[in-house]
Amino acid sequence: MHFLDDSLLPENQEKLVIQVAPYGPQWLPGDFPEDIPVSMQEQVQKAVDCYNAGASVLHLHCREADGQGSKRISMFNEMVDRIRTACPDMLIQVGGSISFAPEGEGAEAKWLSDDTRHMLADLSPKPDQVTIAINTTQMNITELMMDGDVDGTILENPAYALAYREMYLESGPKFYLEHLKRLRDAQIQPHFMLAHIAQFETVERLIRKGEYMGPLILNYVAIGGGASGTHPADLIEFARRVPDGAVLTIESIMRNVIPFNTIAIALGLHVRVGIEDNIWRRKGERMTSVQQIEQMVRISEEIGRDVAGGADAKRIYQIGSWYQSADETLRKLGMPPNRRTGQRGNPMWEYA
Repeated sequence: MHFLDDSLLPENQEKLVIQVAPYGPQWLPGDFPEDIPVSMQEQVQKAVDCYNAGASVLHLHCREADGQGSKRISMFNEMVDRIRTACPDMLIQVGGSISFAPEGEGAEAKWLSDDTRHMLADLSPKPDQVTIAINTTQMNITELMMDGDVDGTILENPAYALAYREMYLESGPKFYLEHLKRLRDAQIQPHFMLAHIAQFETVERLIRKGEYMGPLILNYVAIGGGASGTHPADLIEFARRVPDGAVLTIESIMRNVIPFNTIAIALGLHVRVGIEDNIWRRKGERMTSVQQIEQMVRISEEIGRDVAGGADAKRIYQIGSWYQSADETLRKLGMPPNRRTGQRGNPMWEYA
């Protein structure tokens, strides 16, 4: 992205989109009972509360009645439908790490290994977005955990912590090429979750080959353990490499979330909050998802940057927009054209 002389002035920046991940699938209800809803009604109300506090994009997971994370597509369908009814202006983004469990006798035997993940494209009613990772990556969320970060939670259990330390997010070309195709066929926008610049470079190659043609909406995922860490220079370099037409949200982990998001707000980027990423205001003081949203609203308003509502977020994310060629995508995103055969020098668009 280019930063002009007036780019840091809030009146020239796009409205702030606050993305919230309030369901925290890694936690159990007893870890934070005042902020982990279990019943369907409570989960829907949490979405409404987050929207009313200032979040315009909801990162959705859901729980069964026993408090465990659900893998039933029927439950996700119900929750998307109920949130859409209760909070029609909020953008619904379903987490792409979900592998749905087969429902019905004999169903499991009929499925191939990736079918459980591709079913995200079959959600009905369809969400606005499904998140997608590009390239298989270690996802050790414990690496950046500091002293006290998991106090009073299931991650104090060594076996549970070990499982998260050894976690990988599998997303090779066989998966993501087919998944992007299915999402486009379903008219569901992919939201790219990128752990570092090398993954962004893969996305750029997909665009240049015409394998992805649409708005570039993405998160910079600075959670360590295979993803980027929390050095501010890496955040700045990632933002510098992203084209001007992209929409970039900053995501981090635990108490790094607040300082990272403060930088993002000042730069004109967007933010993600919620207990999936962070449960602390400061060391030893818990903070609910709604309180995290309210804090971002205060910071943004303090420097004079407006906060996006649901209609603003739909416009900024360009929900419903798709492009028809690699050239159109490159132009819309503000990226240089592909090199023509035999062309020397830097490829540039020609203007009359």
